Amino acid sequence: MKDFRNIAVFVVLVGAVPLFTDSGVMLNFVMTSLYACLLSQAWNVLGGFGGQFSFGHALFFGTGAYVQAIAQMQWGLSPWVALPLAMAFAAGVGAFVGAASFRYGLKGSYFALVTLAFAEVFRILATSVPFTGAGVGLMLPLKESAANMQFGSRAGFIWLMLGLVTLALCITAWLRHSRFGAYLQAVRDNEDAARAIGVNPFSVKLIATILSGGLMGAGGAFYVQVFQYIDPGIAFGAHTSVEALVGAIVGGMGTLWGPLLGAVSLHILADVTRNLFGQLPGINMVIYGVVLIVIVMFLPRGIAGLGTITPLQWLRGQKSDGDKP
Repeated sequence: MKDFRNIAVFVVLVGAVPLFTDSGVMLNFVMTSLYACLLSQAWNVLGGFGGQFSFGHALFFGTGAYVQAIAQMQWGLSPWVALPLAMAFAAGVGAFVGAASFRYGLKGSYFALVTLAFAEVFRILATSVPFTGAGVGLMLPLKESAANMQFGSRAGFIWLMLGLVTLALCITAWLRHSRFGAYLQAVRDNEDAARAIGVNPFSVKLIATILSGGLMGAGGAFYVQVFQYIDPGIAFGAHTSVEALVGAIVGGMGTLWGPLLGAVSLHILADVTRNLFGQLPGINMVIYGVVLIVIVMFLPRGIAGLGTITPLQWLRGQKSDGDKP
C-alpha cells in the first residue's frame, strides 16, 4: 500500500541522518522529535481514531518507564527484554483502565477525567512504595554498550526510536485501512449507529486503549534508557500527557503523518521559546495552550489539513467542505 511505501521512505531518510552528520545538536533534535512523535502517535490511536480523549496518558508512559527500570535493576533482565515487557505492562494498565471506564459507559470529558485521575493515583503510589524508589526515584547504572541499550552516541538512540516510531506508524496505517480501523472510526463518529450495525463499541475501544497504552509505555522505556533516571513527577506528570495530546491535535488527529508534523512543529517552537525566554518555568505549557487554541479555532484538522481549507474559511475559523458530515 501507498502508506507503507511512504513509511519505508521515511525510515530510510531519517535512518540515514546519523550517517551524514555528527552534529550533536542535529542528532539530538532528530532523537527528541522522534520521541515526541511516538507519544503523539500513541495518543492518536485512542484519541484521534477512537475519539476517546485522554488527559492522563502519562499513566501508560510512567508504567513503561518504571517497568523498564525495575526489570533491569531489581529483576536483572536485559533492557532488550525489559522493553517489550514494559510495553506489555503499559498495555495491561490500558486494558484495566479501558475495561473499568467503558464498562460503565464513560466517554467524553468523563473518560478524560478518569484517565487524569488514574495518572495521579499512580503518581501517589509511586511516591509511596519502596520498589519505585519512592519520591527519590530510580537511577540506572551507567553501562555503555549496545547490549545494555546505552549507546555511545545519539545515532543508536535515533535508530532505536525510529524502530518504535515505525511500529506506531504501521499500526496507524493499519487502522486507516483495516476493518478494525473502520469499526473504531465508526464508534468515534457515532457510537449508537455503530452498535446498530453490529459493532461492539466496548471491545473496539478496549483494544484501541491497549494499543495506545503499549506504544506510550515504549516511550517511557525509551526515556529511562536515554536519561537513566525516573521519578514519580516525571513518570506520571501532566507535561507528558499534554505533550502527547497537543502534538496529535496540532498535527491532525486521525491522520498518519499529522502527529509527526505536530510533534516536530512543537519541538521547533519549544527550542525557539527556550532561546528567547531561557528556562522560564511553565513557558512551554503556556505556548502549547496558545497554539492549541489557535489550531482548534482556525485549523480544526490540524497542520495536516492545511491543503483542504480555503483562506476565507481559515480567517472565519470554519471547517472546510471535507470536514462537513
